[in-house]
Order: sequence, then structure tokens, then C-alpha cells
Amino acid sequence: MRKLVLLGAGYGNMRIMLRLLTKDLPDDIEITLVDRTPFHSLKTEFYGLAAGTVSDSEVRVALPIHDRLKVVGGEIIEIRPDEKCVYLDDGVQIKYDELVIGLGCEDNYHDVPGAAEYTYSIQTIGKSRIAHEKILGFGAGATIGIVGAGLSGIELASELRESRPDLNIKLFDRSPRILRDFPERLSNYVKGWFDDNNVDVVSNSNITKVEPNALYNHEETIPVDAVVWTAGIRPVAAVKNIDTEKDNSGRVVLNMYHQLPAYNDVYIVGDCASLPYAPSAQVAEEQAEQIVKILRAVWSGEALPDKMPEIKLKGFLGSLGKKQGFAYLADRTVTGRIARLLKSGVLWMYKWHNG
Repeated sequence: MRKLVLLGAGYGNMRIMLRLLTKDLPDDIEITLVDRTPFHSLKTEFYGLAAGTVSDSEVRVALPIHDRLKVVGGEIIEIRPDEKCVYLDDGVQIKYDELVIGLGCEDNYHDVPGAAEYTYSIQTIGKSRIAHEKILGFGAGATIGIVGAGLSGIELASELRESRPDLNIKLFDRSPRILRDFPERLSNYVKGWFDDNNVDVVSNSNITKVEPNALYNHEETIPVDAVVWTAGIRPVAAVKNIDTEKDNSGRVVLNMYHQLPAYNDVYIVGDCASLPYAPSAQVAEEQAEQIVKILRAVWSGEALPDKMPEIKLKGFLGSLGKKQGFAYLADRTVTGRIARLLKSGVLWMYKWHNG
């Protein structure tokens, strides 16, 4: 049997399984999925788990069941393309014929002293639980700092405000305005929501140090009871350690077929891939669609296309608590209740399509 190994049960590999595990799967193909958890986690919803507004069950999706899918639990510590082998922390070695790496990312602390030691994360379901437990234990009047005002930081701050109206929330943004790369109307709407709901947005911030109960913004010391870090991501260690070309962010440079240039049997999907787009679930899924077509062509002995189609993104959706939201779709800004309903609908459809 020819072995396709998928590392990580993220959005990209879930889409690959959805497309491959059909009646059209070649008879000689066996798929192995490796992940630390026996389910797919909805990473885009971890902010709700950390804020305490959703339960674990709402951010989990069951993995597919198929007679030619094997699920292996474990922590991946090394990937050796020259050996066509993946090494797990329990000593297990998994050989492959084709490999798709979709291991996602970890927080990028940008060498800020104390950030790794004294902040909480929402990068994994386990870390989001820990963040929730910490925040849950605070009494009224505690101050929570959120470093990073991208989509994750915005959604966490707004959801936490609805969950814990008794807390002081400070959202630190490096930019002069929220979502500065998008229309000012969108920025003004989000900033207006925060103003109306008493979330302190600290613009033009530069966090230089973190201590157990303090943040240093430029020269100012700000007392805090806890800090959640949402200020950037970087590839996980197992990907960083692969000897291949990477961009300035540490993401892996690929050829047009989403393969390692020196190892055409290794594909990268999702946050670890060097692409001209910000990492997102949508990008990973679009990549996955193309990887499936390439795999089918390789398995059938067909020539690969001379040119791959451009990945076209539909935009993005964000929430401001349970009732309001914002969206940028087809170069148009949508705000308010409609945007929130759109996001809820997309999430429902995703869960339905993935069983």
C-alpha cells in the first residue's frame, strides 16, 4: 500500500481528508493522520473557549472514520524528509510515500523578555483552557491585558467583555488604528464598539517586557493581573528544524505545487507555508484543494499542470461578542448584526460539512 501521512488535524488536512476519503480513493492508498488530540479543533473559535462563552464540545469536530484511515496520537518531534520518516516523542517512527505537514503554529514572542514565561495563549485548545481557568479565578476589578489587536485579540477582548463585565480589559495595538490594513470605516466600527463597551484600546503600543503582574509599554509600567498574548505566530519547532529554505518569518518556501523544492513528496499546508497571504483557515483550505488535485495526478501518473490557479480569498469575518460583528467581503465592509449572523452561519456550515 502507498502511504499518505498527514501531520496535524487542522483545517488544511481536514479538507484533504474530506476530499480524499470518498469512493474515488485509489485502492492502493492508505492514509495516516497524526495529531496530539483525537479530534479536530476549531482554532478560529478558541477565543470563546478562553473567555468562557463556549464549551469544549463546541470547538471540537470528530475525525472522519474510514477503513483506510489510521489515526495515531502523539507529539511530533522531528521530520526527516531524507529518510521519508516522522519521529514521535514516544519513539514511534512513521514512514511515508507522501507527507502533508499541517502542524500550524505557535506564539511568536518577538524576543520580548518575560513574554513566553508570563503570558497565556490561545494557540491550542489546551492552552485556551488554561487561559480560561486563570481568568475565571479573578475577582471583580482585575485587569486583563491582551497583547495584539489582530482578529484573535479583537475577538477575545470583545467576548471576554461580555463574559466578564466586571473585569478591566486593555487591548494593546502596535498600529495607530485597529485593523489598519482595512478600510477606515471598519476600524472605526470596531473601535466604537470597544469605546461603548469600556475596553481600553492602547494604540501605538510597544511591549518591551512582561513581568508576572506588569506590562512595560514603551517607558510606562502598566499593572495587570494576567496577560494573553495574541501578537503574532511562527512555525512549530518540528517545522523550523527542517533543513529547507524559509522566509523572514520562518515559514517554509514552497514550489507552485505546495511542495518542498528538494522533496516533491512533502507538502506544507496552512500556517507554516510561505504564501502572499496572512495565515488563516481559509488559506489552508484553499491550499488543501490544490494539494488534493496534485496528489491525485501523482497517483495516476499524470503530468502536473504548468501553472497553478491563483488562490482567491473571499475575505474575512469577525465577531464582537454574540450579537455584533464585522466583515470584509469582496472589497465591501459589513458591520453589525448581519456580519455576526454571517459568521455564525459559516461556522454552522463548516461543522455540517465535516460531520
